[in-house]
Amino acid sequence: MENRWAETETHTDELDACVYGSRLLGREPDLVLHGGGNTSVKTSTVDITGRAVDVLHVKGSGWDLATIERAGFAPLRLDRLRELLTVPSLPDSAMMNELRCALLDASAPDPSVETLLHAVLPHPAVLHSHADAVITLTNLDKPLVEEVFGDRVVVIPYVMPGFALARTCAELFPEHAGERTIGVVLLNHGLFTFGEDTRQAYDRHVELVGDAEAYLSRHRPERRSVPAPPVDRHRLAGLRRRISDVAGAPMIVSRHADAATMAFVARPDLADVATRGPATPDHVIRTKRVPLIGEDVDGYAADYRRYFDEHAGPGLTMLDPAPRVVLDPGLGMLSVGRRAKDADIAYDIYAHTIDVIERAEELGGYRALPPGDLFDMEYWELEQAKLRLSGAPAEFTGEVALVTGAASGIGRACVDALRAKGASVIGLDLTPTESRADYLGLRADVTDPAAVEAAIDRGVERFGGLDVLVASAGVFPANTPIAELDPATWRHAMSVNADAIAALFAKAHPLLKLAPRGGRVVVVASKNVPAPGPGAAAYSASKAAVTQLARVAALEWAADGIRVNAVHPDAVFDTGLWTAEVLARRAEHYGLSVDAYKRRNLLGAEITSAAVGRVIAELCSDTFAHTTGAQVPVDGGNERVV
Repeated sequence: MENRWAETETHTDELDACVYGSRLLGREPDLVLHGGGNTSVKTSTVDITGRAVDVLHVKGSGWDLATIERAGFAPLRLDRLRELLTVPSLPDSAMMNELRCALLDASAPDPSVETLLHAVLPHPAVLHSHADAVITLTNLDKPLVEEVFGDRVVVIPYVMPGFALARTCAELFPEHAGERTIGVVLLNHGLFTFGEDTRQAYDRHVELVGDAEAYLSRHRPERRSVPAPPVDRHRLAGLRRRISDVAGAPMIVSRHADAATMAFVARPDLADVATRGPATPDHVIRTKRVPLIGEDVDGYAADYRRYFDEHAGPGLTMLDPAPRVVLDPGLGMLSVGRRAKDADIAYDIYAHTIDVIERAEELGGYRALPPGDLFDMEYWELEQAKLRLSGAPAEFTGEVALVTGAASGIGRACVDALRAKGASVIGLDLTPTESRADYLGLRADVTDPAAVEAAIDRGVERFGGLDVLVASAGVFPANTPIAELDPATWRHAMSVNADAIAALFAKAHPLLKLAPRGGRVVVVASKNVPAPGPGAAAYSASKAAVTQLARVAALEWAADGIRVNAVHPDAVFDTGLWTAEVLARRAEHYGLSVDAYKRRNLLGAEITSAAVGRVIAELCSDTFAHTTGAQVPVDGGNERVV
């Protein structure tokens, strides 16, 4: 581990130093993943009565060490925390209430569940991580912690985080700590280091993790190269459907076939080593206790229900029994979550778990905690309370939409509206926008079958399937009388506005059939379908053609649970088709101001891309669950259509 503390970084304020050291720790994925780890510093202040108060500033719940700020630390009365440790037992929910009562600032975040452990350690600065290298040394049939660290650490047997762990440390640390002690190793959990200030605590963290990494480097297994098979999008979408059915809600399923993953899933002992449990128990919340090996989702769910029945006490509600990680030699790794972000977190955690397992196997055998301990973490009362307090997810959470013409105008508005409802979106465009967790922007010419095929493959590999299709890409040729119409212009309009969508429908149909809540399709047509204008023959005819295509699809696909509708926008002026100059010319032609020209409809409304996008998203919602084959105008009312 590299020491990243810059020599130019000096801090006169202890909390500022803790913020800096915390960020260094949080930016190391081999130490901290997705909100894990916690840090603290002890200071003193004077309260409102003028009395001196010793204060523990500890990381607040919900803050990420990589980006934490001063506001992310909860200030607590240290004397009160140490008084709590004299209580023989305390349920963790009651402990969290006591911690809030000990706050010096009522607006502070909830203190870390490991606050009392920070209070136990007498040193001013404390850093805690789940360092992969240290966990590897603990997750063995014969742990090697003392062999590597000697008397520099106190080793604490596994106890579930919370009050019981703090009490255990309060008893064992004073008994075993010596002059050379610079840290605490919690078996199957992680590493604490401490010091007179955060810099010293950080240096000691680097020292111990570095020693663990150096030891492990002498026992690193060789990975053989295993080629990744190409994605089979229909197989993947079918597996996503089965996982979603078991989960009781649509799920995002992301495929990973990197070299490390493919080497791991090719192990002949995969079903053994991969089902011994997670590297550290808090991972069970993200990955479940074990991954699914292969594709027997129903068998996995039955095993999970038996696991729950065996360990559950009264009053517990079973979580969904669907896997969060799937390992298969023909697929690689699939990570599963209600959102793309959740699936990504499951992958990140299991990718690190693979490394821990492989290195531990080289050192004598990987060993995780027994199922009972893992169940206690998965069904921890604090986690159950979070579930009870969490609100309902957004309507399209876990669903996948594909939008063409996604970089601008109506297409971009559809992307925004669908994401706002919780969907993960695949956006196709000639100039794609930047991707993020719930959005995959891909460059594709919709008239290029190979490019569209490749984009669908990438989208399904990223999110697992397809639930919603919005065909928004289109062209509007310059106004030309039929007598002067260039055949190439006609052909291009038909190619983009109709032919490409017909080809896309054929590719999308098998995936939409597998949508957990039924497939939905919306075609962006035009007011020109019911009310064409002179000079727009190519545009009007191509949009009429795609409207007929949508109607036929509605007839053919209803039996597959797929709804197909069309919208007819008009006068949407915030798209790339309408420049300020063109708007000014058109308004002058009608003897109107630009604003009046924009509102030239029965309602006097300005039609925006966002308004069209919201209508399209709503057509895909349960509000229109019983509507297919419809043509919905979004034009403010047009007397020629009405």
